[in-house]
Amino acid sequence: MASTPGSAAGPSTFITRSVEEASHVLSEVYYDMRLEVRGADAQDFVTRIGTADLGALTVGDVSFGTGIRTSYCEPGFYHVCVPLNGGFSVREGSAPPVCTTTRMGVIYDPTRTISVYDWEPDCRVIAVKVCKLAVHRQLETLLGKPLARQPRFKPYFDLTRGPGLSWANLTRWSLLDWEIPHGLLRQPLIAGRLEQTLLQGLLLATDHSYRAQLEAPPPQMRPAAVKRVTDLVVERPAEPYDAARLAAVAQVSLRTLQEAFSRHVGMSPMAYVTEVRLQRVRMQLRTSPPGTATVTDVAYQWGFAHLGRFAQRYRARFGETPSQTLRSP
Repeated sequence: MASTPGSAAGPSTFITRSVEEASHVLSEVYYDMRLEVRGADAQDFVTRIGTADLGALTVGDVSFGTGIRTSYCEPGFYHVCVPLNGGFSVREGSAPPVCTTTRMGVIYDPTRTISVYDWEPDCRVIAVKVCKLAVHRQLETLLGKPLARQPRFKPYFDLTRGPGLSWANLTRWSLLDWEIPHGLLRQPLIAGRLEQTLLQGLLLATDHSYRAQLEAPPPQMRPAAVKRVTDLVVERPAEPYDAARLAAVAQVSLRTLQEAFSRHVGMSPMAYVTEVRLQRVRMQLRTSPPGTATVTDVAYQWGFAHLGRFAQRYRARFGETPSQTLRSP
């Protein structure tokens, strides 16, 4: 039995006893994967999937009714699993396997092959696909500066208390509300706020390479004029900026803005724009799967119109050419 995932006006659910059909739907919702039913209980296989689309996040309630195995290569997204019943084992690349329970959630790296096995027959999980770039942008917003490198997450987090439990409860609520016709999550204002809350909450609920910086005492408050400009540039770095436009955004004179940036950021406003763009280019070059990106395309995407000047600035900033970054493992 199967039901087609619903439109934005109604619930998005799917039920099937076909392994092939389940694999296809999971690949459409999440990533390209193949399911393998294990053990002697294949007749108990029933895939149930309910999903909610929250922009940068896809939240799903997934179960199979029997033991399964699956794997997928470099999904390109962060993937978070919150077991509601049962558990399973997961391995990232060649790392030691992690065994999940209802007390521990797992977060998968976007750039590593994932293998899931020993999925218990009664296992049911909240599976969340999270846009990698959206996570990085939220982290930049929380830190108030561009990322020097991609964050590295520890593979598990505590679901029994504190922010981990809160984050898990918010994902479950999103699925419940998504089933309500004309509910709050059908309002873009509410959906957008929950999307941002889940992104920021994930960064506060998990352990990663920037966690200490997030928990450190906040730096001295920057003037409102500087913050208006930095917030805009971090959010939309590829837009065409010039000094006059940035001063208009800051609502101060150009000279006042330049002096404030020099004192509180350590560079000029336009140098800050260039720094944010260079960091975005470097992150995309380092994380793009082989053969999917070119230096030219990435440079244009992030607002660099003059490729020769871009290449000079990139090499001066990072000590290597953009092509070397793209080719590095």
